[in-house]
Amino acid sequence: MNPRIRHLEWIGGRSGSLRILDQRALPAREIRNDRTTLEEVFEDIRTLAVRGAPAIGVAAAFGLVLGVRDAGAHGPEAFRRHVARAADRLRASRPTAVNLFWALDRMQAVAEREGTPSELLAGLLDEARAIQQEDLETGKRIGEAGAPLVPEGGGVLTHCNAGGLATSGLGTALAVVYEAHRRGKRFTVYADETRPLLQGARLTAWELGKAGIDHVLLCDGAAGSLMQAGRVGMVVVGADRIAAGGDVANKVGTYPLAVLAREHGVPFYVAAPSSTFDLTLASGADIPIEQRGPEEVRCLAGVPCAPEDTPVYNPAFDVTPAGLVTALITDKGVIEQPDEEKIRRALAK
Repeated sequence: MNPRIRHLEWIGGRSGSLRILDQRALPAREIRNDRTTLEEVFEDIRTLAVRGAPAIGVAAAFGLVLGVRDAGAHGPEAFRRHVARAADRLRASRPTAVNLFWALDRMQAVAEREGTPSELLAGLLDEARAIQQEDLETGKRIGEAGAPLVPEGGGVLTHCNAGGLATSGLGTALAVVYEAHRRGKRFTVYADETRPLLQGARLTAWELGKAGIDHVLLCDGAAGSLMQAGRVGMVVVGADRIAAGGDVANKVGTYPLAVLAREHGVPFYVAAPSSTFDLTLASGADIPIEQRGPEEVRCLAGVPCAPEDTPVYNPAFDVTPAGLVTALITDKGVIEQPDEEKIRRALAK
């Protein structure tokens, strides 16, 4: 089956809308909202209605179109200024996922071309569509590169959601799983629930069930005992930003999985597109880590589970050092034991 999930769709032409599947409501309800303003898209990104680094970039590209399509009355230069303001607003939605900034940089480059506001707007919509299509093709290449690494008859442990919901519909880490399944491999996916927002329980389990892939959900704290029992043949996760040296920022809880994998001799893979690499940052120490609100930890599914005045530490991401990464699975191929030289050489292909 085709595992693509259509959760980001542009409906219509220049006067159209961005239809977004609200991931906050999954798995109980599938709610799709048609967004017609930049602020609506900004809020959807900020509040995780749309999430996952590649998907955030796609949503922001279309959100910029929504934000500037009525801004052409005063000529090209005024239109470009409006594009710059819209891009700055969208950049403020989430600080860690580099795909957001990469996509908006691409959109601003289109606005710098020669042309009337109408022509520039058409170019912006075309670019947003191109970013989405490229992301789909990238997911396919990541899957093809990573599928041979999936152990026949083994267990695949993943964390958070790096599937179709985190991209334009095919995924990164789960693209590897989907392609291995398509090739007839037999395996079980173990999905961490991923506290505090349960993306593994709500989203990854939902995706895997729809794709007909054998899977088991577990508490984050059970991953170590699962490895100790010899039931994990590989760990594969996604990424929100990868520094030049190979350090990886991903959903908080990824780093301890890498440490556990090293202790138990389990290969630890990170699947990510080229657009997730940030070669301007030397190491993971330079990656900005988003701090989210305390209510996400003090409540579970909206129900208080701690005293309301309890202090909370709630980073959205952690950083896994390159030395713990067996290989990076990318649309440019597999980068084993990644370092800066290998990464730059691979991305230059």
